[in-house]
Amino acid sequence: MTSPSSELDGRRARRGRNRETVVDALLELFREGELNPSVAAVAERSGVSLRSVFRYFDDLDEMGRIAIQRHLDEVGHLFDLPKLGQGTRSERIDALVAQRSALYERVAPVVRAAMLRAPFQPVISEGLVARRALLREQLRQQFAPELATLAEDEVPLVVSGADALASFEAMELLRLDQKLTTARAVAVVRTSLDRLLPEGE
Repeated sequence: MTSPSSELDGRRARRGRNRETVVDALLELFREGELNPSVAAVAERSGVSLRSVFRYFDDLDEMGRIAIQRHLDEVGHLFDLPKLGQGTRSERIDALVAQRSALYERVAPVVRAAMLRAPFQPVISEGLVARRALLREQLRQQFAPELATLAEDEVPLVVSGADALASFEAMELLRLDQKLTTARAVAVVRTSLDRLLPEGE
């Protein structure tokens, strides 16, 4: 016979699996360009009943927060820049642009969904702000030799400009609005950073 405790454990495990299935379905819809799918659409995609979805999550906002955070955790390694600050100026520009391009290609659909929700969900907004701050500081460290040649009041201006050039939003503009290929967009960002950043000492 099955004990009450094992039945409870089984229900909890099934609930956990179903929650993961629902989150997987929502992420699939994000990646397909459905940035604000209905709960019914998520339920249909996941194969989990609509009634069950509402038992597992308070609302679509909670589901979206969990999905976005899980995706960012999965791609967290892409935020790292190996050999930070090492190499020639040209090599460091190439490394940073390659990293930002790869990051964009992996996170773009989910970040679009996150940006849509950010004004109404402080947790998502704070997460985006933290990621942007991390990438901005990374850029500052990557080009510390070049920034060291500037006057003190010029440093934040150049950092802000370089941060904008290497941002998700800039890549989004180049890839979607201007319809550039990945290679062409990379060339634009690389050339722009090369023109903006001074030569190191």
